[in-house]
Amino acid sequence: MMLLDGRPATAEELATLALYGYGHFTTMRVEGARVRGLSLHLDRLEADCAALLGASLDRDEVRRRVREAADGADGPVVVRVTVFDPALELGVPARLGRPRLLVSTRAAPGVPAPPLSLDTREHERELPAVKTSSLAGALHARRAAQLGGHDDVLFVDRAGRITEGATWNIGFARGGEVLWPEGDVLQGTTMRLLDGAGGAVHRTVPVPLEAVPEMDGAFITNAAVGVRPVSAIGAHTFTDRLPLVDHLRQAYEAVPGEAV
Repeated sequence: MMLLDGRPATAEELATLALYGYGHFTTMRVEGARVRGLSLHLDRLEADCAALLGASLDRDEVRRRVREAADGADGPVVVRVTVFDPALELGVPARLGRPRLLVSTRAAPGVPAPPLSLDTREHERELPAVKTSSLAGALHARRAAQLGGHDDVLFVDRAGRITEGATWNIGFARGGEVLWPEGDVLQGTTMRLLDGAGGAVHRTVPVPLEAVPEMDGAFITNAAVGVRPVSAIGAHTFTDRLPLVDHLRQAYEAVPGEAV
């Protein structure tokens, strides 16, 4: 289902988003009309709306539209809220516009999800602090990884440091600690909710690609699946299932959801 301000969108209204890809979004898992980290999702939408469109956003309207979209769903759903301006003009993007809410839903994936095999690609997103609708580079890298026999792709910056994935953050376990890569990454809501969880020390440090064999294990995080283990990065495999990763997943699942 896809609704623009609570009603079916016309092709004309979606034209600017399809042609220019200028917008931003957040994705959340709605279960029983509740969302883990809902306030963080709303904070993100507000900040990104100001950054891209120079406009404010009505948080209550966002909640209302998410409720409408998820109402009556048979089980948990993934709800994506995309904010864009249908009246945006290619030649004058500085003109103050009116942000509109495009809300779409899909069935939520089962959890816990199986481990992922990751390829690596050098890639640095434009506007890394903003969750933009411009996903061409990330999806191209994901496609290449999957064509090469992997499940997904892990990004490395020009200095050879691990940053993030196409639509998720990555964390590493080493010596009982949780290490989050330092760099120009989009800090996801799941990553932020996990801060200090699992009975471990959490640190943000540079993680060069060559340091992967030194790690005990790895996991990814996003709002759709929570915490998901990684089975391989490139040619390096993680053979043991780590209790720490299980503890992190359980800690995230224990986070109470906020009412939409």
